Amino acid sequence: MIRYIRRAAVLCLLLLVALLVNAARVMLVEADELDANPANRRSSIARWAEPRGEILVDGKPVTGSRDSGQQLRWERTYRRGPLYAPVTGYASQTYGTSMVEDAEDAILSGADPMLAPLPLWNDLTRGRSPGGDVVTTIRAPMQEAAYRGLGGKRGAVVALEPSSGRILALVSSPSYEPGVLSGTGPGVKDAWTRLTTSPNQPMLNRALRQTYPPGSTFKIVTAAAALDAGVVRDVDAPTDTPDPFVLPGTRQVLPNEARGCEDASLAYALQWSCNTVMAGLGVDVGLAGMVEAAERFGFDDATLRVPSWVARSNFDRDMSPDQLALSSIGQFNTTATPLQMAMVAAAVANTGEIAQPYLVDRTTTDRGTTVDRTPRRGYRQAMSPSTALQLQRLMVKAVEEGTGGNAAIPGARVGGKTGTAQHGLGNAGTPYAWFIAWAQEEGSGRPAVAVAVVVEDAEASRTDISGGGSAAPIARDVMREALRLDAEARGAPGPRGGPARTKPPRPVGPPGGRPPAGVTARPAP
Repeated sequence: MIRYIRRAAVLCLLLLVALLVNAARVMLVEADELDANPANRRSSIARWAEPRGEILVDGKPVTGSRDSGQQLRWERTYRRGPLYAPVTGYASQTYGTSMVEDAEDAILSGADPMLAPLPLWNDLTRGRSPGGDVVTTIRAPMQEAAYRGLGGKRGAVVALEPSSGRILALVSSPSYEPGVLSGTGPGVKDAWTRLTTSPNQPMLNRALRQTYPPGSTFKIVTAAAALDAGVVRDVDAPTDTPDPFVLPGTRQVLPNEARGCEDASLAYALQWSCNTVMAGLGVDVGLAGMVEAAERFGFDDATLRVPSWVARSNFDRDMSPDQLALSSIGQFNTTATPLQMAMVAAAVANTGEIAQPYLVDRTTTDRGTTVDRTPRRGYRQAMSPSTALQLQRLMVKAVEEGTGGNAAIPGARVGGKTGTAQHGLGNAGTPYAWFIAWAQEEGSGRPAVAVAVVVEDAEASRTDISGGGSAAPIARDVMREALRLDAEARGAPGPRGGPARTKPPRPVGPPGGRPPAGVTARPAP
C-alpha cells in the first residue's frame, strides 16, 4: 500500500514540475509571441485602460480622452481636430496611430520605461505608468493663420525658425477630424472608408508626405550652386544667356514669362524669374555640381524624421543636358515636399546652414517632469555664408521690386521667391502655386521665420493661379504672426498690420503664349 502511495506522490511531483516548466516556458519564452498575437486582447485592453497623455500646443492640450464604458475603455478626443490633424495624427483603437500620436506613442501610452519611477519598475510590476505629455514646437497663431489662408483649398504650409529648426506651423488642407477614428464599431469603419476613398485625400499630410514640382522656387538652389561653383561671380553682371533659349541637344525652345531676360544678370533673373537664365546656369554648373548642391539642401534624403517620417524630395542623378536645364528650374523629375522648400528658405535666412527640423520640443511625465528634450542639431551646410548673404539681398529685392510684392510686411525685411509649377500630360493640369520666404523684424538680429506655401486648387482657372497671387499672401500672414510673437518675446513692438507692397509691380510681359510643341514645362513667376 505504501509503495502505491509513493508512486502516486512521485507522479504528482512530476506533474507539478511539468506544470512549472510549462508556465516558465510560456512566461519567458513565448510571452512576446503571445502578446503580439492578434487574438490576444489583453494588451489592447491594458493599452486603453488608462487615458493617453496629451499633445500640447503653446502649453495647452489639443487632445483629450473620454471614458467609453467599453472593454477598450478610454477613447481619444481632439480639440480643433482638423486644425492640428497634420501634427497630431490620430490614435484609433481600430486603425492604430499616425504622426505624433505614432512617433511618440510609447510616451503617450505610458509604455516608455523613462516614465517609470524606478529603473525596470514596469518590467517587475508588469504595469504601465500614466501616459506622458508631448510638447510640440507649433505656435497656435501661426497655425491658425496658415489654415485660414488655405481656406480648404488643397495645399500645405510649413513655417520654420531658421536658427533652430523648430517647426512653427504645419498645415495640410483639406484636413479631417481625427476624433471620428478613435473608437470601435461601424461608425468608425464608415468614417475610415469615407476618409480614405475621398478624392481630396484629407488624410494625406501634404506638408510632409506629398511631393510637388517646385517650379521657380527651385531657382534659389540653382543660384546657390552657381555662386558656390564660381559660375557666377557678380550677381549684377550679364550672364550671356540668349532668349529664346534652346534646350541643349534639342530644337525645343524654353520660353520666359518675364521680359528683358536676354543676357540678364542673376539678380534680374531671380527678381523676375527668368527661366532661360536659370536653366543656362544649371547647365553651366553641370550635373555633378547640381546634384551635390541639391543634396546639400536635403534633396534625395530618405532618412529625414521630424520625428514623423518625411517623403524624399527628388533631384535626378542621371540626366541629359536638356533634362538638367529643366530640372534646374524645378521641372522634369524634380519634386519637393513643402517642408523641403521651407528648408531652402531657411538656409538662405540662416547664412547657409540648415538646422535639423523638429516638431517635438520635449516630452514629460503626466506631472510635467521633463523626460527628454530635443536638442538643436545641424543638418546640412547648404551653401557658403557669403552666397547666402547675396541671396538674401536678391530675395529681398524680389519682394520689394519683383514678383513677390504680395508678401511685403511694413517694418520688416522680407525675402521671397515665387513659383508656378505646371504638371500633367502636356502641362494640362492646373498649376501649383508656390511661395517660399523668410522675414526679419527691424531691430532683430536674425530672421524669425522661413515659410513655404503650396496651393493646388483644381477648381481655379489656370490664369488665376500664381505663386505671387495665390501663395504669397498666405506666407505674408503666417510671417506677420511669427514676427509678432518674436517681438513679444523680445519685448518689442510687433510689425504693422495690413497688406502692403512698397512699390508697384513692374510689368513682366503677357502671361499667355504656350510653349512650342515638345517643351515639357513652362514654369512662371
